[in-house]
Amino acid sequence: MAQKPNIPKGTRDFNAEEVAKRSYIMDTIKEKFEVFGFQPIETPSFENSETLMGKYGDEGDRLIFKILNSGEYLKKVSDDDYNSKSESVITSKISEKALRYDLTVPFARYVVQHQNDIEFPFKRYQIQPVWRADRPQKGRFREFYQCDADVVGSKSLFQEVEFIQLYDTVFSALKLEGVTIKINNRKILSGIAEVIGAQDKLIDFTVALDKLDKIGEEKVKTEMRSKGISEDGISKLQPLFTLKGDFGNQIESLKSILSTSEIGLKGIEELEFINSAISNLELNTALLQLDVTLARGLNYYTGAIFEVSAPDGVKMGSIGGGGRYDDLTGIFGLKNMSGVGISFGLDRIYLVLEALNLFPKTISESTKVIFISFGESEAMTSLRAVTKLRQLGVKAELYPDAAISGKQKKKQMNYANRRQIPYMVLVGEEEVNANVFTLKIMESGKQNKLTFKALLEVLK
Repeated sequence: MAQKPNIPKGTRDFNAEEVAKRSYIMDTIKEKFEVFGFQPIETPSFENSETLMGKYGDEGDRLIFKILNSGEYLKKVSDDDYNSKSESVITSKISEKALRYDLTVPFARYVVQHQNDIEFPFKRYQIQPVWRADRPQKGRFREFYQCDADVVGSKSLFQEVEFIQLYDTVFSALKLEGVTIKINNRKILSGIAEVIGAQDKLIDFTVALDKLDKIGEEKVKTEMRSKGISEDGISKLQPLFTLKGDFGNQIESLKSILSTSEIGLKGIEELEFINSAISNLELNTALLQLDVTLARGLNYYTGAIFEVSAPDGVKMGSIGGGGRYDDLTGIFGLKNMSGVGISFGLDRIYLVLEALNLFPKTISESTKVIFISFGESEAMTSLRAVTKLRQLGVKAELYPDAAISGKQKKKQMNYANRRQIPYMVLVGEEEVNANVFTLKIMESGKQNKLTFKALLEVLK
C-alpha cells in the first residue's frame, strides 16, 4: 500500500475559500499601497547566498534555507573540510544560493542594481512569499507571504508618519479595530546600551530585550548575563522594565534616563516629532504606543522601529513591523541611501480576521448557478445558456454528467449544496421545447420556469 503523501512542516495547502480570503487581504493592502503612491516590483524567490547572509544577525542567518548546488556538489568539498564537520566551511562549498528570508534585503539589492533607472525617493511595494527555517507553531510558518512597502532616498520623518497612517488605513479597511502600533527608536536602544556600558554588546542587548514579552523579565536578564552584560548594567535597566504611562510621560522618563547620551536624546527627539504629527493628523482605529523594550532583532534598523499587535483578546504575535534603515544599501556599495519600510503579516492577519469573524460573507462565493441537464441535447442547450451568462459576468457552470435517474439527480443536488451554490437550473426535454429554464433556489427549494431574460435578471 502506497504511503499517504504529505507536505513539509510549516507549509500549507489552501482550499478555494482560504485562497479567496487571502486574496481579499492582499487586494485590500495592495489597493492602499497604491493609494499612498507605492509602485509594485518583484524579485526572485532565491538570491545569491552572499546577498542574504550576514544581514539578519546570527539568529536570522541560522533560519535561512540554503539551496544545494546542482550536480555533484560534494566534489568541491575536500576530505579535510568534510572531516572538520564545520557547517560554515562545508555550506560555503555546496550551496551558493538561498531562499529569501524577507523582502527588504532583496529590495536593497534591487535598488543598487537598478539605481540608474530609479527616480528617488523611490516608493515600492512587494507582495511575495518568503521562507524561514523556523520552528512551526500557531501563526508562525516556514513559508509565508510578506506584504512590504518601503521608501528609499529620503531622511524625512514624515515618511514614518505616513507609514503609521498606512497601517491605520489598511486595518480600517479590513474593519480590524483596536490594533496597536508600537514604536521605538534604535537610537534610544543605543543610548541605553551606552548608559549601561554595553556599547560593544548592542546586538546581544537588543536581541535579548526584544524577547521581553515572550520570555519575561528574569529570563531576559539571564540571557543578558550569558552575553557578558554586567550586573551593574542590568540593574540600570530596571526602570525600563517598569516604564508606564502615556507616550508623553514615558518620553519624559526616558529623557532622565538618557540625559548623558547624545544619540539617545536624538532618538527621543525623533519620536517626539512623529508622535506630535500623528496627534495632529489623528488615526481612525489604531493606537500609537511607545514601547521602549521593542528592539526587533535585525541589524539593519537605525531609527524608528514599528511592531503592530492584534486587538486585545486575540492571542497572536505581531501582525506587522518595520523601521528606518539609514544605510541598508551600503552593504551593496551604495552609500548614504536612507530608507524606511513596513511589512504586513498576511498569514497572521488572516488568523485574526478569522478569529474575530471579520471576513465579508460574499468573498468566498464562487459559482452562482449550476445547470443540470437530462441528456446530450439538453446539455448543449444548457451550455449555450452558460456561455451567455459567463459573457455577461455571471459565474455559471454545467454539471458534466446528465441526470438520467432520480438517484443521479439527488447526487447533483447534494453536489450543489456542498459547493454552496445558491441557484440550480434544470434543463429537460420540456424546457428545451418551451425555450425556458427551471430555476431552483437551493435555500428555499422553490422552483420557477423562466425565460433566459428573466433568468438573467434573477442571477444578476
